[in-house]
Amino acid sequence: MLDQPSIPNRKLAMSNRIETSFKPSYAQALTDFQLDKATGAFSGDFSKGINACVECCDRYVGKNASALDWIALDGRHEPHSFEQLRDDAARFAHLLTAQGIKPGDVVAGLLPRTPDLVTTILGTLRAGAVYQPLFTAFGPKAIQDRLRMSQAKFVVTDIPNRSKLSTVENCPPVAVVTTQAEEVEGNDIDFHKGLKGHPTSFEPVMRRGDDLMLMMATSGTTGPAKGVPVPLNALASFRAYMVEGIDLQPDDMFWNIADPGWAYGLYYAVLGPLLMGHATTLVQSPFTVDGTYDILRHMGVTNFAGAPTAFRLMIAAGPKEAAKVQGRLRCVSSAGEPLNPEVIRWFDEHIKVPIKDHYGQTETGMMVNNHHGLEHPVRAGSAGYVMPGFNIEILDEDGNIVGPNVPGQLAIDIENSPLLWFKGYWNQETKSISDGFYRTGDTVERDEKGCVTFVGRSDDVITSSGYRIGPFDVESALIEHQAVTEAAVIGVPDKERTEIVKAVVVLADGFERSDALAEELQAYVKKRLSAHAYPRLVEFTSELPKTPSGKIQRFLLRQNAKP
Repeated sequence: MLDQPSIPNRKLAMSNRIETSFKPSYAQALTDFQLDKATGAFSGDFSKGINACVECCDRYVGKNASALDWIALDGRHEPHSFEQLRDDAARFAHLLTAQGIKPGDVVAGLLPRTPDLVTTILGTLRAGAVYQPLFTAFGPKAIQDRLRMSQAKFVVTDIPNRSKLSTVENCPPVAVVTTQAEEVEGNDIDFHKGLKGHPTSFEPVMRRGDDLMLMMATSGTTGPAKGVPVPLNALASFRAYMVEGIDLQPDDMFWNIADPGWAYGLYYAVLGPLLMGHATTLVQSPFTVDGTYDILRHMGVTNFAGAPTAFRLMIAAGPKEAAKVQGRLRCVSSAGEPLNPEVIRWFDEHIKVPIKDHYGQTETGMMVNNHHGLEHPVRAGSAGYVMPGFNIEILDEDGNIVGPNVPGQLAIDIENSPLLWFKGYWNQETKSISDGFYRTGDTVERDEKGCVTFVGRSDDVITSSGYRIGPFDVESALIEHQAVTEAAVIGVPDKERTEIVKAVVVLADGFERSDALAEELQAYVKKRLSAHAYPRLVEFTSELPKTPSGKIQRFLLRQNAKP
């Protein structure tokens, strides 16, 4: 059970909360948008010098409110001020420079949702370095691929995750977060002892808007994870989403349950709220329905964000549980996969709160939303309207712009989208950028009023429980097993998770099909790659369908797939 918190200077949710803030119309917001106005919300200058830690922390020091509300595994609530975050970030920046880390170097974090994670992120940014998130459910192979891609110079992890780095080739130096009962081994650095040895003042390294602050990764279909470099000028886009999409208000208690190991969590659970001088809620324990309702109620959460999978599990628990928070939430945002209209209806009936679907990518951040902060009609089942600062078109297979209600690929007009910061994948060709457009790979329709509806992916990437899973990663892990000669991985529709991962496997000579072998392969991928990407279904076959040139035809497997 969550400890009853003492939350300074924050109003708890009220069922009769009166809306006093004026919400501009969507049309007016489009008309009023100016890039210099969007970037003018920062203390630094994107053309001359800016530091993300300053924007997320230093400028709000002295503000009499929490910056971070952390809930530990034991239910303990531990608030942190902006001053605490700044001081810890300064110490970590000193630790990095003592290890030879320079501006522009990549520092990776393989950490759970704790204050140490925030210290690592902000301290890296304070030093002018580039932060790379590593999801804690990743296995050694997924970690190695991402560290190899980024050429990271330093890694921060904890004792439970340290063993995953032991088999990573050319692993960079490691700092380990320990408890009182734990000790680091070998040449590792003790994170907390290292911080104590450094002062709380560190002059932030100023960078320009085009310089990098994050190195993300996105799953691919034909190769390892692709690097997505995120420059400092993406902060303007992050802030715009918090204002218009999330409608984050000063008296909100905000909780985004997405893990900061992924884009939505890092962009909008950590950086987004801090950019606005607003506290974020970070919960260390894994998601459970009971735990979520408990935190929503005891913390007085008013503004809540997550993925449809979590919302569907909340629905499955029934109206009785929902009654605990009925009328307390002001708005709920959904991202990661399309939101089923039934979820919208249920939340409206049983929790008395509008839940709105939002759409984006690692490469773009959120860009098409049913905005909480803008007045516009909402059509259940749609992704919403393009965010001011972006301009989109719907293209057919030949690159022609299609009319209303005609399916096509969602593409961003680069020249006319001042909030678009993505310029291409890290150190590789970016085929999705051509003819003045960034093609998202997603098939959508847009009606006469500009409302966008998601139709499906244009490639083979699998969306499961809000995670994007590249079939190549899973196939590569499977092929490492001695029993597997070939493997093809697809997504199979699933009511609860949107899709589940299915592997179609060709066995090597000497191995026979069996349920035991299928379970062995599942466990192998779970340990080697990731707990969220292992194949929940395994099918054995004598051969895979291929093109004349030898490419696997996954679409044929999808056509014949049975859940």
